[in-house]
Amino acid sequence: MTEIILKNIYKSYDQNEVIHGVDIKLESGKLLVLVGPSGCGKSTLLRIIAGLEKVTSGNIFIDGEKVNNVPASERGLAMVFQSYALYPHMSVYKNMAFGLENLKISKKIIDEKVQNAAKLLQISEYLERKPKALSGGQRQRVAIGRAIVREPKAFLFDEPLSNLDAELRVVMRKELLALHEKIGGTMVYVTHDQVEAMTLADQIVVLNNGNVAQTGSPLDIYNNPNDIFVAGFIGSPRMNFIDVKFSQQPKNHLFLNVGLLNIEVINSQGDLNGDSFTLGVRPENILITKKETADITVKVELTEQLGSETYLYCKTEGIPLLTVHQSGQYVVSRGELIHLSFDRKFIHLFGVDGKVISSRIKQ
Repeated sequence: MTEIILKNIYKSYDQNEVIHGVDIKLESGKLLVLVGPSGCGKSTLLRIIAGLEKVTSGNIFIDGEKVNNVPASERGLAMVFQSYALYPHMSVYKNMAFGLENLKISKKIIDEKVQNAAKLLQISEYLERKPKALSGGQRQRVAIGRAIVREPKAFLFDEPLSNLDAELRVVMRKELLALHEKIGGTMVYVTHDQVEAMTLADQIVVLNNGNVAQTGSPLDIYNNPNDIFVAGFIGSPRMNFIDVKFSQQPKNHLFLNVGLLNIEVINSQGDLNGDSFTLGVRPENILITKKETADITVKVELTEQLGSETYLYCKTEGIPLLTVHQSGQYVVSRGELIHLSFDRKFIHLFGVDGKVISSRIKQ
């Protein structure tokens, strides 16, 4: 297994800097997911690790060895591309064996490696087929199998599931997790899909405009986002954001207000400066309650019934959209008024710079 470290990585194309001093450490045997919106630099970082892109400055270490000037072919890594990159004129067997044949490995060892990988990925019955005779999911298994037979130091995945339909993506996510548990290899996985990131990762690196916005375990990032960008990007549906202002400020206390919503904050650390803030609360942390215990009353604009869960899209004075999640089937008519309370333990507070503020919401 392999440790990968990126230190102060910068990457520019001509005068356009796209990666701005990124530091990442991936422990041996872990699955790290680089996640972020299109254009954030995640695929560029993966290609830098692979050796397909040179850094402008900074260093890449694989198992303690600096590899900045080591060619991609000599880094001992295997990359699985979004497009599969299979040879259309070769059988599945030949596609998986081709790289080993170029290394002059004996036919017996090649056959053993290919057969073992095919069995692991449940594609043994397709070994004599050409890629055009396979489904998207089967082609992806072949691409992964071609990486496995090389027994690389680490696996690099560049949005490998993005070409698959929604149901097959769920199946393949489970298979990738099972594969990681079986072979125990170090893996770097790039995706723009935060659901993939949450379900696959041991460690997530959230990227934004070529910078690391936050690094941590999936649940740590979900529960403790550093800023509004991370809070809004991780979670589906996204966190509700509500712009609020001071309504009154007794000693060491302040109330944040929008419309009829009032949330009290304890300012014991004295770090609440300014008069405008943003409250963040996830849909599952807004509770439907009785009028006498409610924070606000809202009008339901739209409902989504998914059988096992319900999403309500509501509005009220000063809040144009509020998403509420309910487990199970909650029947409510459009235009109906419902009463909501905010679970104080899960309210986040952000300053005008978008950074989280550590002051406590009064329980």
